[in-house]
Amino acid sequence: MNRKLKLWELDRVDEQTFKGQEKFPLIIILNDIRSLNNIGSFFRTADAFNVEKVYLCGITAQPPHREIHKTALGATDTINWEYRKDIDSLVSELKQEGVAVCSIEQAEKTVLLHEISTLNKHKFALVFGNEVDGVDQSVIDASDYIIEIPQFGTKHSLNVSVCAGIVLWEFAKRYIS
Repeated sequence: MNRKLKLWELDRVDEQTFKGQEKFPLIIILNDIRSLNNIGSFFRTADAFNVEKVYLCGITAQPPHREIHKTALGATDTINWEYRKDIDSLVSELKQEGVAVCSIEQAEKTVLLHEISTLNKHKFALVFGNEVDGVDQSVIDASDYIIEIPQFGTKHSLNVSVCAGIVLWEFAKRYIS
């Protein structure tokens, strides 16, 4: 028998402990994300994968908002986040700080997600773009890496928040001892 655990048996840290613990050197950048549910999902996933910070850029809505909270389930209170109107200046700033900027996109020259162990940097900013148009070309041009999730079906994309879960797990594995 393999009994399913109850929530109180999961031995999760409380909010204060989580806020004070050392984070994985991962930053999420959301640019022009339209869906409030997707934004909330990003916050919840960022909490699950111990992300350092979330940047909301362009038209991406900001907490507090009822629809964001519905999927974030309180993660907007545990994750360090900041709004920046201009993604290009943010990307430039992060690169100057030595952060490797990775656009999650399909492009002519990409690193497939299962090959990210070959990336030499330690700290990464992962850029996720608009649900329809993806990551802005100016950000792709400025990125250190374009990361692509291999797909084997007839569709050409994944929901952006589903994409985030897949990508963040692969990056988080780099920091698990």
